[in-house]
Amino acid sequence: MLSNSCNYPHYASTPDEYMSRLMRLIVFFDLPVKTKKDKKAYRTFHSFLVKQGYHLIQYSVYGRVCGGLDRLETQLARLRANVPPKGSVRCMTVTEKQYASIEILVGEHRREEKTQAYEQLTF
Repeated sequence: MLSNSCNYPHYASTPDEYMSRLMRLIVFFDLPVKTKKDKKAYRTFHSFLVKQGYHLIQYSVYGRVCGGLDRLETQLARLRANVPPKGSVRCMTVTEKQYASIEILVGEHRREEKTQAYEQLTF
């Protein structure tokens, strides 16, 4: 449902207003892979993350853009329903502005990080 010629949702009339509603859900995980059952649980969880639109930030750290608190809550519920029984899985939510302030000390942004927010802005 778009209400203006700039293709922003009805609640946002400018890019800044739209970007202020975007949130990032970041998932950190450390899962055991000693047994076949552990490896299957890892692959299933990893596959779930990719299918839900998460992108690799760095090893065992994935992130996803959510278009507001309602979508963030939906993703959190899905995440909780799909965590493996063993290991450690944590998540953190940050605003898009906070995420943009990440300082990379060694290395560089991945291609997926640079384009993720803008791809979701296209309607």
